[in-house]
Amino acid sequence: MTDAPVSRRVYKFAVFALAIGAFGIGVTEFATMGLLPDIAAGLGITVPEAGHAVSFYAIGVVVGAPLITTIAAHMDRKNLLLGLMALFALGNIASMLAPSAALFNIARFASGLPHGAYLGVGAIVAASLAAPNRRGRAMARVMLGLTIANIFGVPFAAALGNMLGWRSAYALVAALGILTVIMVAIAVPRVKLSAAPSARGEMKALARPQIILTLVAGSVGFGGMFAVYTYITPTMTDVAGVPTAAIPWVLAVYGLGMTAGSLIAGPIVDKSIERSGVFGMTLSALVLSTFGAFTSIAAIAIVALFLIGVAGSLITTSLQMRLLRDSTDAPSLSAAMNHAAFNFANALGAWLGGVVISAGLGYRAPAWVGVGLCIAGLVVLTVAIALRRGGPASQRPRTRIES
Repeated sequence: MTDAPVSRRVYKFAVFALAIGAFGIGVTEFATMGLLPDIAAGLGITVPEAGHAVSFYAIGVVVGAPLITTIAAHMDRKNLLLGLMALFALGNIASMLAPSAALFNIARFASGLPHGAYLGVGAIVAASLAAPNRRGRAMARVMLGLTIANIFGVPFAAALGNMLGWRSAYALVAALGILTVIMVAIAVPRVKLSAAPSARGEMKALARPQIILTLVAGSVGFGGMFAVYTYITPTMTDVAGVPTAAIPWVLAVYGLGMTAGSLIAGPIVDKSIERSGVFGMTLSALVLSTFGAFTSIAAIAIVALFLIGVAGSLITTSLQMRLLRDSTDAPSLSAAMNHAAFNFANALGAWLGGVVISAGLGYRAPAWVGVGLCIAGLVVLTVAIALRRGGPASQRPRTRIES
């Protein structure tokens, strides 16, 4: 085992290996959404029924993130990362080979199980290999794999699926998982485990009203984006009139919006965690309503999709900082629950979007579902802010982050 920090060369190689895994996770999470019509045709089901696969993956994350994090709290970090990526690769191989919708959904659930634990453990391992003043940067570089996935990986997977069939996209992701296993085995040194808090202690910390309200706000409010993005391919082709061949470029626009949002979120959140969260939720509701009203005009719909990505990054960053501020004594489980909350939003948005489409309301309807979810999340967040400001200072968690 190694004492951090390690040499710069070892550090860079290890972070690169971990970021490949994050890239693969980003691709598999969103690639299904770009290939829904092809998956539906291949499995002989409707597009809303194919959308259930998105919900099953998200439910896998919701179940796996806290469960694996708790059970494997004292497991060697490198062995855990290798096991998680092996499971990830097997889940995507099963997705590629699934002969029916039921088995495809089960495979997507299995693929989602390692998602949250890998990202959380990978970020912590990367930080442990860096000098103290560079640990935040190390974690960000691992997560950069998710951002790059949305700009390049997801559009490429969609294009590959259109050319060679939807199963080829999951073959690509499985290959990324296998590559990550090899890279982590070679590049990531073993790190010493710090004294981990007990699962009982962390669960007790997560019972605080502020943490619960933040998780609920994310679980509901972030679902607005997924209600639209899950069905973005048929929406853009059938309503906006965008050619199927151009869908990868549309998906890249969303990825660019997420990247832009990540860049501006830091300074905004540094000024005020609370105001940035409210701004993100409000912006998301406004942009989703614009998308719903003007879906038939491709240019407006694409600009709105870019801004949906921006708003999404603002929401995730502000809520992550809220959790960090209010759960400093439960870092690992709160990080896992954060991933679980946003993937619950994924499952909820995808399911509700499918419900209104199946009801015959058309592909514009998920945007209005999204607006409702954003407003609901905004209400929960506003209540959390009001309770925090009105509560006695002695009841607040002691932390340096007070914005």
